[in-house]
Amino acid sequence: MRPRSLAEFVGQDNVVGEGRALRRAIESDNVPSMILWGPPGTGKTTLAEVIARTTDSKFVAMSAVSAGVADLRAAVAEARQARVAGRRTVLFIDEIHRFNKAQQDAILPYVEDGTITLIGATTENPSFEVNSALLSRSRVFVLKALRDEDVELLVRRALADRERGLGAQNVVLDDDALEALVRLANGDARIALGTLEFAASAAPVDAAGARRIDSALVHDALQRRMVAYDKKGDNHYDVISAFIKSVRGSDPDAAVYWLARMIDAGEDPLFIARRIVILASEDIGLADSRGLQVAMAAQQAVHFVGMPEGFYPLAHATLYLATAPKSNSVGRAYGAALADVQETRNDPVPLNLRNAPTGLMRKLGYGTGYRYAHDDYAFAGARGDLPPAQRLEEYLPENLRERAYFEPGEQGAEAKLRAWIDERRRSVDPKL
Repeated sequence: MRPRSLAEFVGQDNVVGEGRALRRAIESDNVPSMILWGPPGTGKTTLAEVIARTTDSKFVAMSAVSAGVADLRAAVAEARQARVAGRRTVLFIDEIHRFNKAQQDAILPYVEDGTITLIGATTENPSFEVNSALLSRSRVFVLKALRDEDVELLVRRALADRERGLGAQNVVLDDDALEALVRLANGDARIALGTLEFAASAAPVDAAGARRIDSALVHDALQRRMVAYDKKGDNHYDVISAFIKSVRGSDPDAAVYWLARMIDAGEDPLFIARRIVILASEDIGLADSRGLQVAMAAQQAVHFVGMPEGFYPLAHATLYLATAPKSNSVGRAYGAALADVQETRNDPVPLNLRNAPTGLMRKLGYGTGYRYAHDDYAFAGARGDLPPAQRLEEYLPENLRERAYFEPGEQGAEAKLRAWIDERRRSVDPKL
């Protein structure tokens, strides 16, 4: 059922729809080298074959999983012979991201001189997996998971086609079975057609000679919904990014949804727990310091309980943090302080702040003038009553005395800190 022409090709209107640049290039027989990037079952191999057939080019296919430099040289030799005979060659490399730098470099001269038109297919982000020299000489086209209506169209075609499909086998697919098949395929045409074929072969023949496929048989044939998720690939980073942004944006519904997506796909629960712990300080911070306690408790609970029950503490912490007041003052304070550490002179620690465990150190002035906070004005660690109006101790180096790194937010507990912090700074330096 693989499409043989652009007219049969389903989906990817953003790439090969009417009027799109790639479609015009194919129809005008002026196809550039390209990288097709998209999830499995979206038509990358099919599109490469259609391009070769439409442009009357020799089609040479190989997989980067098993091919090496010797295979590339053999393909180039064939392409040179075809070129002498006046025919171009489309070299299709599936999973091109699995080629190392040397293998990718070996293709480069023949892409540049036009010996081959390279079409690489990858499920991984080519920005990271394809070297820049080859990437700069290719166009990158992004293919998307098929829409449900696209998958349904392909399934109906397969049921009706007597030559290439199941039309001659009198297969009947119930409406609820079709809905289940489309839903479980999750945008992957290969999965949909493969499951249909397997279910048809397993379907009993009724008295009328029909092979009837019901919803139960579809579920039995596929077992579970296909998940486009790679724990080291783009989906890993995209979904955790959506999770983090949902918690930061105080959307508990979205946050727990993305959490469920990760757990369902088999993501490492301790990876999720680590991100939750970071979130607790990065995005909630002192607005609700209990958030960090809940996050650490969730990490320990997941480690202790394991999966599948570990989803309880993960969901608990996710919902707590999503509904907690938000502040990024912890990161801002540290970032501002680090900038001064890296960009200003690192002056010695003031003498009054140094320990003086030896007589020599005391003679040199170490510790001289230090005012013990508990004895002098009982201000250390206080967040309630302000001290008497007096000049407080200064702890920053001389060249940074006027710096203010910590700026409390307006939410939760930090709102109460703001007046306290401002008053303390004025007590140290009335100009602040």
